[in-house]
Amino acid sequence: MPLIPTTRRQFLRAAAVAGTVAIAGDSILLEPNRPRIVRKDFFLPRWPEAMNGFTIALLSDFHYDPYFSAHPLHAAIPMVNGLRPDLIALTGDFVSVPTVGDEKKAAGAAEPCARLLRQMTAPHGLWAVLGNHDDGTDPKHVTAALEAENIHVLANQSEAIERNGARIWLAGVNDVLGKTADLRTTLGRVPAAEAIILLAHEPDFADEAARFPIDLQLSGHSHGGQVRVPLLPPLYLPPMAKKYVLGEYRVGRLNLYTNAGLGTVLVPVRFNCPPEITLLTLRCSARQSSRGMPLTATSGSM
Repeated sequence: MPLIPTTRRQFLRAAAVAGTVAIAGDSILLEPNRPRIVRKDFFLPRWPEAMNGFTIALLSDFHYDPYFSAHPLHAAIPMVNGLRPDLIALTGDFVSVPTVGDEKKAAGAAEPCARLLRQMTAPHGLWAVLGNHDDGTDPKHVTAALEAENIHVLANQSEAIERNGARIWLAGVNDVLGKTADLRTTLGRVPAAEAIILLAHEPDFADEAARFPIDLQLSGHSHGGQVRVPLLPPLYLPPMAKKYVLGEYRVGRLNLYTNAGLGTVLVPVRFNCPPEITLLTLRCSARQSSRGMPLTATSGSM
């Protein structure tokens, strides 16, 4: 038998097999472990001039395990620190609900995940909300693990962030799929004229958030589809992540950014959808309001 293909058909068949193997290897071994940095500027009419240029590093969907998702997290830590963000926002799913086994035991992955996350630093701290996988295991345990590493968990709460004599509000809701997210409670102590950044795990919650005076919502949950075949829609999207899948959107007056996440779920594969670190720069500008309200599904980084 010849060692190399001798006909055009054999050559094409061999090339197809080799290409499939190469793509599979990249999707399992390389792409899931190589985070990319996406930079986005948002011009917010209510953003205080004294905080112009404030930066937020957004990360999401860690799904910590020591074999797969730990690797992109290890890679992300020096990348985030090199960006020198003013604040770090973590939008949930620190652990994974197991397909079989003890759900509460799975929450134990929160401790090693939190210890790694705490290696990232920012002058205004690390802030988090829980995701549906955290809520589906043991949310109290996950919260305690994060708080023990000085990662502040916002559970239907808002906290003031101050710099140069100016103030904005960072708000965070409970997991939406858990049906305990409460924006009225979350925003109850926020003065009407002050800018609000909302952390909400599920991006499609933007349809509800747009009814409130929120300037920018930051979300994850979708994994960006995780596997994105060109010219086809994502193969799988979870509930509450089917409309605003990846990147920048306008929902009425609300700005929304959906992060592609760091980890993987179900299978440790990413294709055409690398792990993402988003660096958001927030600026004051009246021209943002002139862009109009109808831009309800305009993506900026698909």
